[in-house]
Amino acid sequence: MKFIHTADIHLGKTYRNSSGEEERYQDFFRCLAAIVADAVREAVDFVLIGGDLFHTGQILPKTFAKTIEILQPLKEAGIPCIAIEGNHDWIHRRNNISWMEALSEMGYIRLLRPARTADGGYCFAPFNDESGEGGHIEIGGLHIYGLGYIGAQAGSHVERICEAVTTANNLLIFHVGIWKYSPVEIGNMKIEEAHPLAEKFGYVALGHGHKPYVIETPEGKPYAFNPGAPERVNFGEEKYDKGYYFVSLDDDIYSQEFRPTDPRPMLVEVINLDGENDADSALARFREQLTEKLVGLTDRRAPLLELKLAGRVGFHPFELGRERLRLAIDEFTAPLHIEIKNHLSMLTHSGGEEVVKKSLSEIESDVLHELIGAHSKYQGREGELAKLSLAIRDLVMKGDVEDDELLGLFGEQG
Repeated sequence: MKFIHTADIHLGKTYRNSSGEEERYQDFFRCLAAIVADAVREAVDFVLIGGDLFHTGQILPKTFAKTIEILQPLKEAGIPCIAIEGNHDWIHRRNNISWMEALSEMGYIRLLRPARTADGGYCFAPFNDESGEGGHIEIGGLHIYGLGYIGAQAGSHVERICEAVTTANNLLIFHVGIWKYSPVEIGNMKIEEAHPLAEKFGYVALGHGHKPYVIETPEGKPYAFNPGAPERVNFGEEKYDKGYYFVSLDDDIYSQEFRPTDPRPMLVEVINLDGENDADSALARFREQLTEKLVGLTDRRAPLLELKLAGRVGFHPFELGRERLRLAIDEFTAPLHIEIKNHLSMLTHSGGEEVVKKSLSEIESDVLHELIGAHSKYQGREGELAKLSLAIRDLVMKGDVEDDELLGLFGEQG
């Protein structure tokens, strides 16, 4: 038996109000199409999607139509596409059928979702092809169980998950991260909390974290695999390996091959302008450093570029405005999308002494640390929660997140 394990596709992701909006939108469909083509070429027995097929729960109709187009070759080849819901797929106000449920009813995916018992346990009912519902599907003697995103308390659910599974030769798809490997994610569990899964499942197909990693038992046996996102979803992923797992199962032995994908080039660079006394000289130094950092870029596709301006300068940082910097960048490259973070601090003199005025980002972080630390419940977590707050602010300002997803993030924090 052989199958493909992928996750965190994030269809529908783009940069709104950006000149590269449509091209970026297509990147994620191209990535999934290449994985589907590999599945058909290799004639795999099934494809696993470990959550976050979509970037938001409320997608555009054109995103749904394009998804059907991309998944059609699997359906025509008779290759089941077995999926679970990630935190991005969630619809937090469940008044209508979700897009994932619609795909399942139409036969493009098998959406696995367990039921809950009165005492809080799990019930993995057999998947029903007519209704598109169920928590468990059997293929060639392999029992596949699916569990989507269940939030910050995932680790405490492991025992109940294992108790609900009574078959042998089992595989679990689970949208959850491991703290050791996904320290900034919400909805993770400790590595020791995951280990009991190895006793019940021969392969645990993870999703959620965008960086690939493998979990081993204390004895050193690998049992849980996270392929990461096959395309670069967010800045910060520029150095991650990108791909998916091609898995072979022979005599209860799983063999994994990590197959790389071809994500759009992404660069996150720090431009050091420390000591510059005027904006013109700082701009010249900006050009010089940018040229050096772009020398190694050989991919012809327009890159995703994030530049962080750092240093203490003798002029007001606002003199290096976004448009002025963008014109300088266009002399060297034409990025598909660019984000500029101005962390410059202004150096002044008062009474013969140098005085450093904090940058705007430093002031924001300090204020949040103080506000969060004032509540005894959150003391010790000021840095984590301040970072989360600023990240949510940035997402809202970029228009990169839907209302329902924001509600889910706030709910996570209790």
